[in-house]
Amino acid sequence: MPDVAPKREIKQTDPKPSLPPGMVLGPDGKPCKICTAFRSWKPTAQNDNAQADKSSGKKNTAAMMAAFASGKGFASTPDPDVRPEHCPPDVEQLGRATWTFLHTTAAYYPEKPTPNQRANMLTLLRSLPVLYPCSHCASHLDSNIRDHPPNVSGRVALSRWLCERHNDVNERLGKPKFDCSIEKTDERWKDGPSDGSCD
Repeated sequence: MPDVAPKREIKQTDPKPSLPPGMVLGPDGKPCKICTAFRSWKPTAQNDNAQADKSSGKKNTAAMMAAFASGKGFASTPDPDVRPEHCPPDVEQLGRATWTFLHTTAAYYPEKPTPNQRANMLTLLRSLPVLYPCSHCASHLDSNIRDHPPNVSGRVALSRWLCERHNDVNERLGKPKFDCSIEKTDERWKDGPSDGSCD
């Protein structure tokens, strides 16, 4: 009978850390702040403290009572899911700012652009997937632009094209779609509503 070495149990280790819901990894394999909504970005120490508090089941009653006695217990506390003004943008703020810039640029784009204006607009749109800080978003945009090449033939066409690309993102994120008629895009990005509420 041949000698058989005893089987050693090989311990499998998971190289990927457990990520909070909504956290996106960047191309370097690390959590990507610019690709993640602020409410999903929870520092490890804060999570560890929260877990310790939950597991112990204890509340700091004395501190809470002291706060109420001093009148400070009624002051509103900052919402941990709201990004403070002094912080760098998260994926949602960057996205809103980018869409605002693009839609507004399209609303003021000429109806009959010169060849130079068309070339500049194409350069702007094609540079976004290359330069956009959120690599996850940039990858989706790159695929979308390949599937639906930009229409820079005039203001109406560009506004519709951008609105449709924005709706593609809204659909992927489970958000409602926007009406892409020129009346609605102009109302939102150029003229404001007819009731004069933005005048």
